[in-house]
Amino acid sequence: MELASSNLAALGAAELVRASASIPRAAPRTFALLTACLVFPLSFAVLAHSLFTHPVVRRIQSAGSGARSAQWLELFAYQFLYLIVLFTFSLLSTAAAVFTVASLYASKPASISASLTALPPILPRLLRTFLWVSLLMLAYHLVFALAVLLLIVIFIPNGASESTPPSISFVLFLIVVVFVFLGIHVYISALWHLASVISVLEPVCGLAAMAKSKQLLQGRTGIAATLVVSYFAICGVTSLLFRAAVVKGRGEEGSFGLALPGRLLVGAVLVCVLVCVNLLGLLVQSVFYYACKAFHNQEIDRSALYEHLGGYLGEYVPLKSNIQMENLEVGA
Repeated sequence: MELASSNLAALGAAELVRASASIPRAAPRTFALLTACLVFPLSFAVLAHSLFTHPVVRRIQSAGSGARSAQWLELFAYQFLYLIVLFTFSLLSTAAAVFTVASLYASKPASISASLTALPPILPRLLRTFLWVSLLMLAYHLVFALAVLLLIVIFIPNGASESTPPSISFVLFLIVVVFVFLGIHVYISALWHLASVISVLEPVCGLAAMAKSKQLLQGRTGIAATLVVSYFAICGVTSLLFRAAVVKGRGEEGSFGLALPGRLLVGAVLVCVLVCVNLLGLLVQSVFYYACKAFHNQEIDRSALYEHLGGYLGEYVPLKSNIQMENLEVGA
């Protein structure tokens, strides 16, 4: 895989996507196995979890206030299991994809066995970064909730009834707050994805990786936002179509009313679409890292990257002795 730094620095969002889409051609078997083992389970879980939770939600809604605690417990169990599967395969897919792309970039043989072997030492680094980002997201949601609560306290009087429509001022301020926090959410997402790549390819993780990510995003925030929003939009539309065509039964509001064979066919097509989107997203975040490095004139030493990747595989990396260093200094 040849990605010239000068070309990468000038690439826009569309060009980055096209460059990323061409990467699997360099190692088709490796990426096919990576997709089948990691990206497919991740994509299937994202869509199919609603097949289990939707019937439970329907029973709770029909029961109303008489819903049993067992039904709520079942719903929480499904959601908890879904989050575990989503979290696990998200980390595994990110680690394997970033490692594979970096191997091709460093002219190192790429294989599914090497990618899977590198996962154990990579995952703790990714997990540490993920935990810090999760704390940042938690703080973000708390501040957003407080901002909305403050608007309610300021613009809605205590004596107002539920039938009283909100004032225009409240609606306008609420729209502004929502858009501001949506922008912050997109920025944190871009920060997280870039920090994940940094955690794999550089000797930093956690807060240090996030600080490095913030530095690399300078001057490239617009492209990062375009990529993140496009990814979220495609995933959101795919999920909505899956719920309407596959999850909801015939006669339900918002359903497409398809028979079982049609639902299976549409479901299979949408899962394939999400698999492609997720794989492309993983590749784009890797290529975007190299593009940001090129934009800031931070050259990547491919031999050092080769040795860094080899360290994940337990390969022996020869170190220069003190005598060798002294000889180099004398020769200089």
